Amino acid sequence: MTELKSCPACRHAVPLHARECTNCGKRIPGASLYDERAKETLNIRILYIMVGLLILAVLFPPWEAAPGKPLAYLGMHFIQSPPELGAVISKMLQSIELVTIAIGGMYLSWLFREQPRDGK
Repeated sequence: MTELKSCPACRHAVPLHARECTNCGKRIPGASLYDERAKETLNIRILYIMVGLLILAVLFPPWEAAPGKPLAYLGMHFIQSPPELGAVISKMLQSIELVTIAIGGMYLSWLFREQPRDGK
């Protein structure tokens, strides 16, 4: 059930978060969804994890096999053994990796945002 309050101009019952009265059309002062949403904050822990992953992705970029060798994407394999001599950093794969980490981190920090509790 929707919570109601009265319009200050005509005393008609309107929903709690209404911006304008449905009866007289006057703007209701202080009624804004923005005020409630402004209290929500992104999940900082997830943002810190995202920054850490971005730093690791820059320090340890994805490699491609050396020219003349069969095509292979080494990815995170370099952690266990370094790339072969002549292997090159894949700029395209690095860009995709960085953008994916950034978008994923921002989405997850929004998805798990801290919402205000009732009574605060």
